[in-house]
Amino acid sequence: MASDNTCWKTTVIISSSSQCDEASRMLLAQQHRIRRSDSILDSSFVFPLSGTAFLLVTPEEFPANLENVEPIERMERFVQIHRNSFLLLQAPVYGKKEWEILSLLQNRFLGCNLRVIPVHSTAEAVNGMLIIAKATSKPTVENFRDQMSVACTLIVDHSPVWGMLQDMQFK
Repeated sequence: MASDNTCWKTTVIISSSSQCDEASRMLLAQQHRIRRSDSILDSSFVFPLSGTAFLLVTPEEFPANLENVEPIERMERFVQIHRNSFLLLQAPVYGKKEWEILSLLQNRFLGCNLRVIPVHSTAEAVNGMLIIAKATSKPTVENFRDQMSVACTLIVDHSPVWGMLQDMQFK
């Protein structure tokens, strides 16, 4: 799937935090347009053409007792700002602590417009962001809608049930 993303180019607004540097280099290597911004939350990526935003979080940001509210408050601010938001929880290996954090986040944001996605590496995070951003970009959505409309028309036109209903109507 990564090859699909290499021919698609978009603009990404990235926070100026150092946690985004590796992902920024990967996006630049794929020739995406990068804008750095101090006005968006640390560790966030915004794809304005698709209306999606991603927040990159690591388990190290959470204290051992998981009662510190600062990371949760940051995520709540992120959700309030971006209506189509994703949280990427990045850990090379998912042990007990990582699964507890993932569960805490899923329970806390259940029913919100924040989707929590576990990732293992920056490359996996970048690939996931690009797939989601491309799938939700306006030209792709419109193309998909057109293809679905054509498929529905073909199904109805060639359906024996539809033919039978038309025959019944004319009798």
